[in-house]
Amino acid sequence: MDPFLDLIHLLRPRATLWAGIEGVGRWGVSFRKRDDLLFCWVQQGKCQLTRPHVAPVHLEPDDFVLVRTDTPFTLTSDPSVEPEDSETAVALTKDTGLRLGVGTDSPVTLRGGRFVFDTANEDLLTGMLPSLVHVAAGDTSSWRVRSLLKMNETESLEPGAGSEFIIARLMELILVEILRSETLRVNSDRSPDRKQEHSGLLAGLADPVTACALSAMHRDVSHGWTVSGLARLCGVSRSTFAARFRQIVGMGPIEYLLQWRIALARDELRRGTRSIGQIALDIGFQSSSAFSTAFTRAVGCSPKRFAIAARSECSGP
Repeated sequence: MDPFLDLIHLLRPRATLWAGIEGVGRWGVSFRKRDDLLFCWVQQGKCQLTRPHVAPVHLEPDDFVLVRTDTPFTLTSDPSVEPEDSETAVALTKDTGLRLGVGTDSPVTLRGGRFVFDTANEDLLTGMLPSLVHVAAGDTSSWRVRSLLKMNETESLEPGAGSEFIIARLMELILVEILRSETLRVNSDRSPDRKQEHSGLLAGLADPVTACALSAMHRDVSHGWTVSGLARLCGVSRSTFAARFRQIVGMGPIEYLLQWRIALARDELRRGTRSIGQIALDIGFQSSSAFSTAFTRAVGCSPKRFAIAARSECSGP
């Protein structure tokens, strides 16, 4: 199994598009902390994306960014400008198309939107992703992202037979392309003297040792994996493997395995097609009681209560 595709299948991404942002002169628009996953494409002009306590990201024409709003961020022509709040501006104008600044100098046009996840694991899985993915216009994957987004926009404006299916697949491909470019970038940036800047599943897949372990755990999630067994499979010592996995992925290998098992269980419970006992055995627990204890510790409620709440949410108004 490919852990990357496992993640995408569990996310089931779909997207909503903004009408756009047009800025002239000196302007800025801020976005609140919402724990969403936003994307943005610079159609023309240049601007900066700023976040607290990190260097600004300079955006050029045809650049893409994927932003987790785990912290607030701002799109601006100049970081010294006091930005308008995006939610307040939309509420006042009743329009998702924002026009900012005064005059005609240095026009900037941005398109973008928000990914929505039809899954019980949105918080868990978006937490595996980097806070920011920047796909520069010169990136070899960028032209594919732009082509896919244009196809989605056309299909949304001119729907035909099977449009819902087509749009869903396009959104999945867009997210895969953006994230795949990040996997390749992390891999190309890694060197013995370079400080580890990224952690999570994408960083893990870019490292040959951790990628071997991740693939094995995803291929057979019910197996009784141990740190020693995974280390032997990857051809390194137990201590080296444990330290390397934690440094790159951000958690220990058995902690990751449990997190993934719980993610799969939440998804199955939300679907409601299998019993709790079947789910427990399929994801590697020897009994329903052991599964219930681990699930309750991780999620904060029993599998039964979670399933009832999830199905109630799905059948709500």
